[in-house]
Amino acid sequence: MIDTKYLLKHEFIGLNIEIISSKNPSLIGMNGKIIDETKFTFKIKTQYGIKKIIKNQVKMLIKINNNKIEIDGNKLIGRAEERLKK
Repeated sequence: MIDTKYLLKHEFIGLNIEIISSKNPSLIGMNGKIIDETKFTFKIKTQYGIKKIIKNQVKMLIKINNNKIEIDGNKLIGRAEERLKK
């Protein structure tokens, strides 16, 4: 189980997300499962296929432990292993 207090330091692959705000309006409302992560992007498996999301252009809801947590993508810039060191 992932403790929401330390969410920014955890692996995001496998978590469900929903885009709630974006510089690109067509992304708002997109939801799916994170299947890959790079320093600047997430790949999300949606009902319409695989989409690449630029982290610093979105705010998202991460669905975890029956909770929805709002996260600004700017806080997620960097690889998972880099976030662990912060």
